[in-house]
Order: sequence, then structure tokens, then C-alpha cells
Amino acid sequence: MKFRNILTLVALALLVGCGGSDNKAPNNNTKTVKKAAVKKAPTTIKTTKKVARNDDVIDLDNKGLGPIKSVTLEGLDQTMADKGKKLFKTKCSSCHKTNKKFIGPNPTGILKRRSPEWVMNMIMNPAEMVKKDPIAKQLFIKFNGSPMANQNLTKDETRAVLEYFRTLK
Repeated sequence: MKFRNILTLVALALLVGCGGSDNKAPNNNTKTVKKAAVKKAPTTIKTTKKVARNDDVIDLDNKGLGPIKSVTLEGLDQTMADKGKKLFKTKCSSCHKTNKKFIGPNPTGILKRRSPEWVMNMIMNPAEMVKKDPIAKQLFIKFNGSPMANQNLTKDETRAVLEYFRTLK
């Protein structure tokens, strides 16, 4: 009986605590007012800029922080890409998916947004990158403070993963 009374009090406290907030979502009247305001001032719509998501930042000049200073990309090396795909599946796929955002960002198209050096340094040196690189810091925040695990890949292994990323479309 005592447990039942406590449970009833908790349920009552939740009901009272959840009601009557001034921070309600806009009702239909508010939406109508906003629509009317937009019609009266269309220039506001034209001058409003869309805020880019953190992973939409394009910076091909930033090389990141770590051992990789220069990478030359030539024709695709399919053997290396296949090795990179296997490494990605075993070391990275628990946090990264190639078809969607997951715990970490989707690597598809990464080389359209980041330099190859940045990508390799992020793989090889994630802790320092998150501390000092502005884009890595933004991604850390965007992905709920989930740190990228250092998988201790060699330069050759990291280069193979990069080559695999080149195949993702």
C-alpha cells in the first residue's frame, strides 16, 4: 500500500509539473500571424541565409594536425581501396555508416569538404584534432561529444581508408 501511495504521488507530481508552461509550441493562431507577417515583408525571406550544418563546412585548405603533411591523389587504386574498405568495416563501422549519419559523420563525399591530409590526420590523431582544429571541434559538438576513437592505424592503413572514401558516392 505504501508503494502505491508513493507511485500515485510521483505520477501526480509529474502531471502538475508538466502543465501550464509558458514555453508552449506555437498554436495555429501564431502560425497564421507569422504567415501574414511574411506576406507583408517578403524581403525578410530573401535576405535570410540558411545556416549551414557543421558537416557542410567546406575547407579544402585545412590540413589538420598530425603526421600527414601532404597527400597526392592520382588515379584510384582499387586494391588499396579494397583494403581500406575492410579496415573501415572492422575499425570504423561501429560509429560511422556510409549511407547515413550515425554516432559519427558519414564519410561519403568527405573529400569534397575536407583535404585528404585533414581526413588522414583526423583518423590518426583524433584527440589533438578535437582539441585544436576548429572543424573537428564543431563535429565533436554536433555529434553529442562522442570522441573519435584512435584505432592506431598506420599511415599506409589510413591511406587505404582514404582511398576507400574516394569510392563512396
